Amino acid sequence: MSDLTKLTLAGALDGMAKGEFSSVELTQAHIEACTAGKKLNAFITDTHDLAREQAAASDARRAKGEAGLLEGAPLGVKDLFCTEGVRTTACSKILGEFTPPYESSVTANMKADGMVMLGKLNLDEFAMGSSNETSAYGPVINPWRKGTDLVPGGSSGGSASAVAADMCLGATATDTGGSIRQPASFTGTVGIKPTYGRCSRWGTVAFASSLDQAGPIAKTVEDAAILLESMAGYDPKDSTSLNADVPRWRDSVGQSVKGLRIGIPKEYTIDGMPAEIQSLWDQGVEWMKEAGAEIVPITLPHTKYALPAYYIVAPAEASSNLARYDGMRYGLRVDGDNLDDTYEKTRAAGFGAEVQRRIMIGTYVLSAGYYDAYYLRAQKVRTRIVEDFKTAWESCDAILTPTCPSAAFPVGRKVNDPITMYLNDIFTVTTNLAGLPGISVPAGLDKDGLPLGLQIIGRALDEDTVFKAAGALEKAAGFTAKPETWWI
Repeated sequence: MSDLTKLTLAGALDGMAKGEFSSVELTQAHIEACTAGKKLNAFITDTHDLAREQAAASDARRAKGEAGLLEGAPLGVKDLFCTEGVRTTACSKILGEFTPPYESSVTANMKADGMVMLGKLNLDEFAMGSSNETSAYGPVINPWRKGTDLVPGGSSGGSASAVAADMCLGATATDTGGSIRQPASFTGTVGIKPTYGRCSRWGTVAFASSLDQAGPIAKTVEDAAILLESMAGYDPKDSTSLNADVPRWRDSVGQSVKGLRIGIPKEYTIDGMPAEIQSLWDQGVEWMKEAGAEIVPITLPHTKYALPAYYIVAPAEASSNLARYDGMRYGLRVDGDNLDDTYEKTRAAGFGAEVQRRIMIGTYVLSAGYYDAYYLRAQKVRTRIVEDFKTAWESCDAILTPTCPSAAFPVGRKVNDPITMYLNDIFTVTTNLAGLPGISVPAGLDKDGLPLGLQIIGRALDEDTVFKAAGALEKAAGFTAKPETWWI
């Protein structure tokens, strides 16, 4: 493959600015990489002709001195973001060939900044999953391999796999309970979920509205910062959008962390966690110490309730959000004997097993007689988790934890065991429940040579500190491992 695909986003933007290569050349190299990487099933819709047109237009703008933040960079878009004139499916049969007549706010921002879109990326159906095996278009394969096909994590598995395999310079993703950070950890990439409200949810297919947040998956911390700068911003079309300035976060990467207080929560040491995860976490603590940070023990006492609370709140919101898919206005329609029969047949044929499971759970916990016992109690737990973090911030500036309790696992191993699958999110769901920013940084390899990540959690709207700490962690870890290109 072309060496151009090995570049980081920052390196590619710099090379185009210096005239070393054009966007057309860079884009063509990535189109060839996408074509060669079909075995990974990362892209479900190719927009290669559109990408070539966008690249040519980008080169023309650059020649006029009108280059945007992402000018000419070939990127992938998770198929949860509506893209005008390009099929958007959320990887569900129920949306069929839905082609939006509008653009999501996040991708509109990126297009305005000069993004070149290579195509739409695979995901767990409606972003419900932790392995990218629930997609109606089949599972995504992790480019990292150890004798068998491995999952890339989910739901943003297509985004993570494509970035790890050098098929694109970066990709959009979404995170409801860990769906950016967990796949980043499984694939040796960087993924950040920003503060809730940093990125507009308008035009992004909803899973759980109080938890969903867009963010990037990238090759480096600096690349993630550049992408997030483009994706973020206030949007009056989204009532949950925060009217806050978007800093130049890439400037935070590389800054000293001397004197920064890093909290280590005792509750994240869990029974049965592999020794190598604990060892990597301990190593991360030492790295931060050596970089000049102060290590502070903290407690987040309600952490043990986070996962059950999440799997009440998220399905409840999903059952409400997915009620709109009834076969009446767009997407799949299976005719029945009457209106109710049409609804039932359409939804039974259109939704996969995991989506049906979560709709059933959500409908149950919102039903009369169970609302107070389950949903209301889960929201009270959520409030306690928010309070735990508020207390922790009195003694620390950021928090260091593992990203996941394991490395990538084989395709098919956990897909029929939902409880085991849900446990993949044990270290990530708290930030979604509390609306905080969290980033996963590749920090090492397990005994089988598979990537493992460490997570930095920060205060709301303090992505500056998150990027600063993540940059120090990235530098100390010196992670340069890449998967062998067996898929070509």
